[in-house]
Amino acid sequence: MTPPLRLQNPTIRDTCRAWALCVLAGAIGWLGSFSVDAADRKTLLVLGDSIAAGYGLEPQQAFPALLQEKADAAGWYLDVINGGVSGDTSAGGVRRINWLLKRPIDILVLELGGNDGLRGLSPDMTRTNLQIIIDRAREKNSRTIFVIAGMRMPDNMGSNYTKEFENVFPAMAKTNNVSLIPFLLEGVGGVAGLNQADRIHPNVEGQRIVADNVWKILEPLLAKALSVDGSKKTTPPLTPAEKP
Repeated sequence: MTPPLRLQNPTIRDTCRAWALCVLAGAIGWLGSFSVDAADRKTLLVLGDSIAAGYGLEPQQAFPALLQEKADAAGWYLDVINGGVSGDTSAGGVRRINWLLKRPIDILVLELGGNDGLRGLSPDMTRTNLQIIIDRAREKNSRTIFVIAGMRMPDNMGSNYTKEFENVFPAMAKTNNVSLIPFLLEGVGGVAGLNQADRIHPNVEGQRIVADNVWKILEPLLAKALSVDGSKKTTPPLTPAEKP
C-alpha cells in the first residue's frame, strides 16, 4: 500500500502545517482586533417620540439615522440607537427606559415631552418623568452624557401653558448640568414646506434640519468624549456589514 502523502513528502507536510498556523494566527489577530474595536465603540440612544421615529418616513430618513451618518463621516466608532416611538409621552419613556438600559448607554439624547404638551398634560408631570429617566440612566452609568431637546407648543395652547411648558427643558438642563437643544424644531416648526401634510411632523428636508440642530449641540460633546477615551479613529468608518 502506498504510504500517505504526508509521510512521503515531509516538505509538503511542513509547508501545510506552516500555512495552517499562519491562518490560525491571522484569525486570532482579527478576532482580537474586532473585540478591541467593539469595546471602543460607544452607544448613543435617542429616546424620543414620532419625530425621532421618523413618522411618515423611512427609518433612514429620521434624524437619528442622519446622526449616525454624521458620526461615521467623522470617523467615530459610535452606534446610534433610535428609541423613538410615535405617540410616546414622557411617561412612556419612563416605562421603556429600564429595558433600553439593558445595553450600556454612553450618550442619551432625551427627545420627549412634545406629546405631553399637545395633550395639555401638566408641565410638572413632564418635568418629573424626565428627571426619573435621567436618574435611572445615571444609576446605570454615572458617566452618561445627556442632551435634552427643548420643545415648544403652539399659541392655541394658551400663553400661560406654552410659557410654563417651554421652561421645563432649560430648567431640567440647568438642574442636571447637562446640554440643551433650545428648540428641536428650530427652522422647521410652522414652516409648511418642511413638514408633512399634518403640519406637525417634519418631512425629509425638515428631518435634515432637525439633525443639524441636534448635531450642533452634540458634535462638540462627542469630539471631547470620544477623543479622550480613544473612540475616535483615523481609519475609515465601518460599513453596515462590518458593524458588530
